[in-house]
Amino acid sequence: MTIVICPGMHDSKLTEQFLEGLFVHWQSLSQSGELLICPTQDYSPYSAIDILNFLCIKKQLTKNVPLLFIAFSAGVVGAVGAAWGWQLRGGQVKAFVAIDGWGMPVEGNFPIYKVSHDYFTHWSWGLLGTVDESFYAHPSVEHLEIWRSPQTTKGWWLHQNSAQLETASPATVKEFISQIVEKYQGVGWVEERNPTVVK
Repeated sequence: MTIVICPGMHDSKLTEQFLEGLFVHWQSLSQSGELLICPTQDYSPYSAIDILNFLCIKKQLTKNVPLLFIAFSAGVVGAVGAAWGWQLRGGQVKAFVAIDGWGMPVEGNFPIYKVSHDYFTHWSWGLLGTVDESFYAHPSVEHLEIWRSPQTTKGWWLHQNSAQLETASPATVKEFISQIVEKYQGVGWVEERNPTVVK
């Protein structure tokens, strides 16, 4: 599986900080091809066609390589379209993590997870499209802060239990996303690459 990072319209340093907060060895993951960062400094993060073209020119990516998208803000717009396009080309999308893509309906025949910087965004964005699990920061943080500092942004992880009732667990953005990655990548993957992850 390859993780595809789709940033928004912001300084690329924030994306580096996000990856440092999520994976200690993110640069080696990028070099090995397990992690791809869409160069949205070269085109609009809204452009699904550009993101899909970027994926298609990567030699290590074939239809047999499933993708897990992690997108932020404006990047959610382009990434959703690229995920659909990847599937239309015969590829597989394992899951989609949308971070603060407020106002953007996120739909697809793949698991969808949403992360919001405050409760209002979580509630109002939740009216647009379905979601498997979600997280919102509490106390609320600034929009860019949730991307800059996933390891320190605390809040509530909302999920359904076996009785289909929604429950909330305290967590950080890092813990929420790390558990999603491990769910689809395989047990042990996150710890091997990020020894500080909290179980």
